[in-house]
Amino acid sequence: MLTQKQPQLIAGQGLHWSAQRIFSVVTQIIILLISVLLLTNVIITLGERRLQEDWATQRYSELQSVGTLIADKVSFQQFRTQMFANDELLKRYLTIPSEVRQRKLQESWEVMIRNIPELLDIALFDPQGKYKFSTTNDFSRDPLPPSLLGGARNMGGNEVYTSPLEFTPIKGKLEPYLYQLAWLENPDQSVRGYLLTYQSMTRMLKSIKPAYSSAESPLLMLDTQGLLYAGAESKPTINRIPDTMGGSLRQTYPALWRKMAMSNFGQFHGDDATFVYLKIELTTQYETRREYYLVSYVRNDAIAELFSEWRNILIVGAVVLTLLALALILLSHSYRIGQRSREYSIELAHRLFHQDIGCVIINDKNRVMTANEKAAELLCLPLDELQDRNLQRILQFENEQYAEVAAQLEANNKWQGVIDFDSPGGSHLAITVTSSPRRSRQEKYYLVTFEDVSQLRKAQHQAKLNELLNDNAIPCALVQANGMLELANQAFMQLVSIHDIQGKNLTELLNNDLSSQWPRITQQILLQGSWKGQILCDPNSKENTCLQATLKGHLDAAGEIEHIVCTLEQAQKRALLQDSGDFIPHRSAILVNLRDLDDYFKSLSATSREHSSLLLIDITAESMLSHMSDIGQLENRQREVEIHILRTLPVNYQMSHWQLGKLIVILPDTNSDDAHHFAVKSLNGLNEIGLGTGICMGIASYQTGQNLEQYLSNAEVALKRAKQIGEQNICQAFTRQN
Repeated sequence: MLTQKQPQLIAGQGLHWSAQRIFSVVTQIIILLISVLLLTNVIITLGERRLQEDWATQRYSELQSVGTLIADKVSFQQFRTQMFANDELLKRYLTIPSEVRQRKLQESWEVMIRNIPELLDIALFDPQGKYKFSTTNDFSRDPLPPSLLGGARNMGGNEVYTSPLEFTPIKGKLEPYLYQLAWLENPDQSVRGYLLTYQSMTRMLKSIKPAYSSAESPLLMLDTQGLLYAGAESKPTINRIPDTMGGSLRQTYPALWRKMAMSNFGQFHGDDATFVYLKIELTTQYETRREYYLVSYVRNDAIAELFSEWRNILIVGAVVLTLLALALILLSHSYRIGQRSREYSIELAHRLFHQDIGCVIINDKNRVMTANEKAAELLCLPLDELQDRNLQRILQFENEQYAEVAAQLEANNKWQGVIDFDSPGGSHLAITVTSSPRRSRQEKYYLVTFEDVSQLRKAQHQAKLNELLNDNAIPCALVQANGMLELANQAFMQLVSIHDIQGKNLTELLNNDLSSQWPRITQQILLQGSWKGQILCDPNSKENTCLQATLKGHLDAAGEIEHIVCTLEQAQKRALLQDSGDFIPHRSAILVNLRDLDDYFKSLSATSREHSSLLLIDITAESMLSHMSDIGQLENRQREVEIHILRTLPVNYQMSHWQLGKLIVILPDTNSDDAHHFAVKSLNGLNEIGLGTGICMGIASYQTGQNLEQYLSNAEVALKRAKQIGEQNICQAFTRQN
């Protein structure tokens, strides 16, 4: 954390670890830890694998040496077997067999067995392959295989046959061995007998390299079928390696065996150990080709133990580097935060003295040290003259008044107030004085801000005047375009008996079916700017009085109703019913399209429809629609005609819009004469108020089986005739006499 030497104006100028910054630091630390763990693990794994490869290379060289020595041993044993076959004692016994010569021969063989570790036994068989005698009883006395006897054999003379490895129990343990057979022949190459020497493979391996029989460097010997012949006594800790003589590696470790079966030498890296194998040949003579595998392995935990020193060094190095990287991350973020804090302080000071609020900094002696241009403008003083001025003089305070300000600053470190300056404009300034915290051996400063609140004071004063003006005996309310009350004076609230305007709607408060007429009222307000009508009338009242409502609309810039001012006054019900041409009667439902009229027409009973008439009214004057700007005039005229006709429209009649300037009235249960009288009466009423100019009417009576479209076509025919006559402007067509 960096320590700022200067006092802060606000807490935001300090060093702040934002949530985004903390998330960034945590993310970088997590990525660093994961990267270090992965990299360290990879380096340790590669180091252990390299150590395994070095061990495998060294062990493969040793296996090559062992394989060569075993082959040499077997060759030497063949030579030694041939020497035993040429022994004088054996020849004497074969020439003249006797018990004495047999005993001497056996004693000689016993001496050989005691002096040669890998030699287990020597046996003699007769020319028919039957057992005669031997030095021990550890081996089978079965006759020799027929393939080695007589003419079936392909070897003889000085050649020695070497058998495959076999097992025999010796002293309670299976001993892997091979036997070598020498043919004892007469000068005429006839067979005199057979000499067999039994060689121990385990002792042979121990004589070559005793270390291979230890657990640290085990040596296994297997045949080409995967059977174990040597190495079981090492007791390996690997589960999938056979631990008994004759066990099958092919069954216990198929993956390793597949690798060995595909090549004569190689390496195999398993989950528990690394293996090295080599195929060797004990002899390459015809019919005596013998191939075996030498296998050695090292456990992975042993390699890891050998690599533990380097692993510890790598782990310590990774921890140190991680700590250094963590410190670097934290220091870099702290440095960036410090830099941004200083930049923010500079930017804050720049914004503080370049904004719409006047700012002045004074010292503890109340002298102005610096000020911005806005402060000079608000105080009506040149910027240069503000320097070194006294704050009390600037604020035009008396001594007692300024002492109160100083006392409040001493207690709360802040003072606020509004001052009315005696200037030509009568400006009002909101002043805030804030003191900085005093630090040792540093001066105390005050920040003074000036904000022009003249407009706010004027608005408040005007609002107070409006409140006083609105507090009168005339009920008055401000309404939104949808009828919701926004403001109302006390007289209005008393009149409609409410205490709160929240959620109240004018159409619900004034009753008189105003809710159904509200769209028509707002339409008239849009067209004419205001609406007047009679409301809250009680027909049973003896006083026969009601209220006159005046709704005046105020439009927004788009020409839509923004607010409606509603005033209520006492008025005579009778006079309003007769004299108010703008009054909208109770029945004001005008269908807006032909489809709704068709639905209404179909809903009539059969009798009402059969005896109905249809009145088509064209209100277009001759001078209208000569220009597109006359459309608004025509809409206003149509609206006025609708209002007047609705005032006298019987309850069972239905009016509908059809086209601009044309209205349709369906007259159920009305014959042609009554329809004509209604048309004349309506036209006379329009003429009385000056709206009858240019209006033509066409009347048609219903014909059986007609639909509304055909009905309307007949009325259009009558309307065309009315326009052609030019006198009364009313004509009938397709009428019938009842």
